[in-house]
Amino acid sequence: MILYENPCNERVRTLLRVEYLFDRLFFFTKGEDPRCHQIAMTTLFELLDICDRADVRTAVLQDLDRHRAALSALREHPGVDRNTLERLLRDIQAASARLADQGRIGQELRDNEWLASLRGRITVPGGSSPIDLPSYYSWQVRPSSVRAHDLHGWIEPFMPLQSAVALILQLLRDVGDAQDQVASQGAYQEMLGGKTFQLLRVWVDPALGVFPEVSANKYVIWVRFSAQDNMTKPQPVGRDIRFRLARCNI
Repeated sequence: MILYENPCNERVRTLLRVEYLFDRLFFFTKGEDPRCHQIAMTTLFELLDICDRADVRTAVLQDLDRHRAALSALREHPGVDRNTLERLLRDIQAASARLADQGRIGQELRDNEWLASLRGRITVPGGSSPIDLPSYYSWQVRPSSVRAHDLHGWIEPFMPLQSAVALILQLLRDVGDAQDQVASQGAYQEMLGGKTFQLLRVWVDPALGVFPEVSANKYVIWVRFSAQDNMTKPQPVGRDIRFRLARCNI
């Protein structure tokens, strides 16, 4: 099954983007080829851009506090696994403390004059070529172990953010109760009556050759399935589609 996720607010959208960038960053950092490390560098700067455009650190700390309060309220509920609950609360406290003890995320990279100059050129088409950035090329031809060591040092300041975002999204995903649904003639609609969700998760059989387009507000959830042939724009599907849907909210 292929999983598609749809954020229902901008805060969760930002968290999913940050998660995606960390996944890409870790993957290409493991490579040994200089071109892998170039993608890792570009991704690192994208993470820095997100932290510059939005106060991600404050938003994540607020989310952790909100989740801690919600879980703490469950201590008196019967049937709650106290050991699991206390472990989650400890994890939240640890993630919050690590992130709160930090200053501005990625400040070490901003203070590095060479990285600051590279940041302004690496996203320009062809701007990181040896003829434009010989200092960057001299770094690329160093042994892969040296480049990997440098990358790990530049990534380390972002790790408290990565841990906190991973924990928040895990908590959010875990509360979703996936259920089988059918999109009649390729469309599914569910009335909510004022209830809101933070994240919708849709699983689709890849053999069906379709993908979902999801939207939601406090009144209704829409899931519309389309197919794509890579030549024309996606076309709505006119047949029944079976899928699984999880609604996540804390």
